[in-house]
Amino acid sequence: MARYGILVYSPAPADPMDFTPDYMRMLERYPAQVEELGGRIVAGFALHPSTTATSVRGDVVTDGPFAEAKEVVAGFYVLEAPDLDMALRIAKLNPAVRDGGVEVRPLFAG
Repeated sequence: MARYGILVYSPAPADPMDFTPDYMRMLERYPAQVEELGGRIVAGFALHPSTTATSVRGDVVTDGPFAEAKEVVAGFYVLEAPDLDMALRIAKLNPAVRDGGVEVRPLFAG
């Protein structure tokens, strides 16, 4: 199966400790929905809020995210799916699409 990197975007600062109970229930259901469609989450990680980021540009190190934005990367996961169409169907079910979004990118094989 092909592998895809799914980048999850949420409104800044994207603190996972601020998830509502309703959002948590949707997150808990998501892996089963993925499997029902023939996909598999290989690994996934939530990130600490964007306020904890440290950015590096050349020799300059600064506190904060790489760019100021209303939405920030809140987490990512690796998805195995039969093809891009199925990966997109699965991505549309991610709870983050309600108030943020997800980006689906094929991973290099190898």
